[in-house]
Amino acid sequence: MELLRIEDLCKVYGKDANRVVALDHVSLTVEKGEFAAIIGPSGSGKSTLLHIVGGVDVPTGGKVYLDGQDVYAQNNEKLAVFRRRQVGLIYQFHNLIPTLNVVENITLPILMDRRRVNGERLEDLLRLLGLQDRRSHLPNQLSGGQQQRVAIGRALMNAPAVMLADEPTGSLDSRNGHEIVKLLKESNRKYGQTLLLVTHDENIALQADRIIGISDGRVVRDERVRP
Repeated sequence: MELLRIEDLCKVYGKDANRVVALDHVSLTVEKGEFAAIIGPSGSGKSTLLHIVGGVDVPTGGKVYLDGQDVYAQNNEKLAVFRRRQVGLIYQFHNLIPTLNVVENITLPILMDRRRVNGERLEDLLRLLGLQDRRSHLPNQLSGGQQQRVAIGRALMNAPAVMLADEPTGSLDSRNGHEIVKLLKESNRKYGQTLLLVTHDENIALQADRIIGISDGRVVRDERVRP
């Protein structure tokens, strides 16, 4: 079942001599529950693609449909709600609130939306992430790997339609990086969570169901690794 459809997507920054084409007529679809890795050299447009899918950056042209909804046909208020409810974003750096503890950081998107926290899902996530005994710790009391686990929990708490991970292991050592990819794969299986992961690491990409290669703003590779 198709979850994401991208049609003729373009993104241009600057004008005239400063004009940079970040995305050049990109079209692709992603199935519900699929784990796709997006690879490419620095400046290829892979992060731009992820940010436009997540409603963080606005395209110059083209369409993005998530679960049948035209993402950029919404006004700014509805787009903000879309980002909170339908998209889970994980970055290279954790972006945790330093004055909030683990549970408060994980549940922040729910509280911002003025909705009730699902206690059962919270406890399930804390177990999955191995953070049960860190629930009251502040970010500066956690290791880098633990902080990234909190960021994953925050992205998953809303049960979003799609998880978008932009170089989530980039600031971690190899052991912690391996653990983070393992957790993302487990959440993909456990919750049927659709996952798009940007990486420059071919070994990480090979763990996905599908590899999408981006170069100079265009899709140059689209290969299914496993059925």
